[in-house]
Amino acid sequence: MTELSDTLAERGARYGSFEDHAAIAQNIQLAMRGTDTHPTRWDYLSPDMAQALTVIADKIARILNGDPTYLDNWHDIQGYARLVEQRLEKRNA
Repeated sequence: MTELSDTLAERGARYGSFEDHAAIAQNIQLAMRGTDTHPTRWDYLSPDMAQALTVIADKIARILNGDPTYLDNWHDIQGYARLVEQRLEKRNA
């Protein structure tokens, strides 16, 4: 196998099929952005907040579609939330 094929096989084994992962991630993101009948405050988020939530949604999709015991996903979720928290702490200091 090529290096790329090896990487894709490894990721597929850990996270499940990319198509299924993408469907879960996109549905989470649609819910976060809201609808006419279920609005959210998405438009009020700063770019770092929106990006953190987008990446967190991707990590959640990986957990739900793949290996839920893979520690790195949980660690990453904390990390992205912490980055926003640190900026807010500076702003509010």
